[in-house]
Amino acid sequence: MQVGIHLGYQNLHGLPDYEFFRRETRLAVEAEAMGFDFAALVEHHFTDYAACPDPLQALSWIAAKTKTIKLMPAAVILPWNDPLRVVEKVAMLDALCEGRLYLGMGRGAARREFEKFGVELADSREMFDEAALIIMNGLETGIVEADGKWYRQSRTEIRPRPEGWNRDRCVMVSMSPGSCEVAADYGLKALRFSQGDWSKAMPEINAYRDTFRLKHAKAAPPFIISDFMVCFEDRAKVTEYTDKYFAAQFLQVANHYEFMSPHFKELPSYATYAYMGDMAAARGGPDKAYKDYVGGNLIGTPEELYDKHLERKAMVGDYEIIANFSFGGMPYEDVYEQMKVFADRVMPLLKAEEPVLA
Repeated sequence: MQVGIHLGYQNLHGLPDYEFFRRETRLAVEAEAMGFDFAALVEHHFTDYAACPDPLQALSWIAAKTKTIKLMPAAVILPWNDPLRVVEKVAMLDALCEGRLYLGMGRGAARREFEKFGVELADSREMFDEAALIIMNGLETGIVEADGKWYRQSRTEIRPRPEGWNRDRCVMVSMSPGSCEVAADYGLKALRFSQGDWSKAMPEINAYRDTFRLKHAKAAPPFIISDFMVCFEDRAKVTEYTDKYFAAQFLQVANHYEFMSPHFKELPSYATYAYMGDMAAARGGPDKAYKDYVGGNLIGTPEELYDKHLERKAMVGDYEIIANFSFGGMPYEDVYEQMKVFADRVMPLLKAEEPVLA
């Protein structure tokens, strides 16, 4: 089982931005020393919700400080980025990190970010689908060209030339039925965020696996789950930190994506976000809804975390983890503590497991 960290760059610490950004990014270097397999970085813009506008650039610094950990933007938001430039940046960083780079791609969901880039949220599905093919073909062939509805690019050779790229190194955020279908059709590993009861996600997960096998005559790869994680030896500290820091980050999530706004109901491709809004409304607002959100993530003592993982695995089958340990303004000494507890107590059990036969 592959286990990584997911850096979310949520600055609720009250630190100056430069100091915060440096401290958050250094977590990836420590993760390699602790034995994590992946360092994954978000792309978000303009607010304290998540302040990492260029994960590929940040990963270039991490690449220079590490030797073995795999690197992944999770994810580059395609409607905000020119496909030609994405291919160039990916090829350049992959050359420097000697093939450790994996490309995570997403389409975004926050109106406030789309508006600043002058892009319509309603267009994200079509833009992503078109851009992803251009980028993947560009990485596989070294040539970028396009003549579509959203992107037009004359035939252009990429230098440095991409090497060793195929779709096994590409990951797609898949948080809706439509995204799951596209990921399966394109032959991509899927990435899902923990957002509640996993049984409700099983129809999408099963449809992804069925379509993948039908289209590609092989089993789908294990999908990746991004968890917000609280992991301490002391049960009382788990409870205290969940109520204090997990609640704070969930409020940020709800506000950033406007879960309580009805606009998602007008966008079928964002069905999961409409569901989150309905859940919040039913419980009196996002400040109350976080308890269901907690239930979907891996939170507890090391023993509790592993038991929860086994319950989840029995439901969803094989999966991989990228864990976000830093959120809600949690002090960095506590972030490091729970990373170390998880790495020492839980990760060896995860890595020792035998895969489930597909």
